[in-house]
Amino acid sequence: MGDNTAFVGLDVHKETIAVAIAEDGRGGEVRFLGEIANSREAIRRLVTKLTKRHATLHFCYEAGPCGYGIHRHLTDIGHDCTLVAPSMTPARPGDRVKTDRRDAVLLARLHRAGELTAVWVPDEGHEAMRDLVRARTSAMENLRRARQQLSGFLLRHDRIFRTGRNWTKKHRVWLSKQRFEHPAHQIVLQEYIAAVDDAADRLARIEGQIQDLIPEWTMAPVVMAIQAMRGVSFVTAVTVVAEIGDMRRFNTPRELMSYLGLVPSEYSSGGRTARGGITKAGSKDARRVLIEGAWTYRHKAAVGPDNLARLDDLPKAVRDIAWKAQVRLCARYRRLAARGKAQTVVTTAIAREMAAFIWAIARHVQPVEPSFS
Repeated sequence: MGDNTAFVGLDVHKETIAVAIAEDGRGGEVRFLGEIANSREAIRRLVTKLTKRHATLHFCYEAGPCGYGIHRHLTDIGHDCTLVAPSMTPARPGDRVKTDRRDAVLLARLHRAGELTAVWVPDEGHEAMRDLVRARTSAMENLRRARQQLSGFLLRHDRIFRTGRNWTKKHRVWLSKQRFEHPAHQIVLQEYIAAVDDAADRLARIEGQIQDLIPEWTMAPVVMAIQAMRGVSFVTAVTVVAEIGDMRRFNTPRELMSYLGLVPSEYSSGGRTARGGITKAGSKDARRVLIEGAWTYRHKAAVGPDNLARLDDLPKAVRDIAWKAQVRLCARYRRLAARGKAQTVVTTAIAREMAAFIWAIARHVQPVEPSFS
């Protein structure tokens, strides 16, 4: 085994991995080693080869569609591995040549310099729950799309439901009574209705599975606690926790706000300061459910019967934070609206502060330690 340190950059693809290595030290050699197959056995052989010359190896690769398998494999066999945020990888504006070789060499060089931003890697249980929550989001989008297609078809044929809201029982009865002279139109109607029903069933089925699996999840106490907040339903709480993970890794609420992309963008130079819309970094699903929940603060502060039932089993510190949040955010919503701010701006500002109070609640509730490794 060698007696020095090396930094290994991996440009990971479905079938292959491009490998580059940077010797330790400012003037250490940086070279491309070649490509290997994207398989555990090929990675094991690479590690065995590199450990003959280097005592310590620090691997890195960019987060992407290939998931966390390589990170977990390298960690399990005792080597340091950093999963890198692709959007935060420094790049030269004038560089117009991109190849796997260059990407691997760049990763190795930047990893040695400490210029890469690591992303949080969830355990397998958390990843599984996050995938289930994202499957629910996909099912919800499919249902919305199916409803739009049905509504668009009926509108084209001047079939408009005018006696109530769409997608209620009354609306469903009205749909069942629609008849078209041409059989093709009737077939299209029935197919669209069937698509809506199938999408609704799938959504309900996934939501039921989430309800069943939550008690076994290590983050279940956090999910229950943040529901003390107004505008944070069960689905919102699960989505936020699944997308963010352990909030104890954020030292301040501002870090969480920035992670969720709820802070204003800025482009300032010299004496000129220009701020734009929010950065929209991080999880769009977590940001979406928080902004949806922010709309509830347009009403006066009060604890409704549904929220009251959720508060019974929570610690007093959590209940106090939730009430403080409600009083502050309801008043802030009214002040911003009175100043003529656009509704979207107001709800985004409220969502940003909601994230801060959720962070405060999460600091008071400890996740359950996993029962298996």
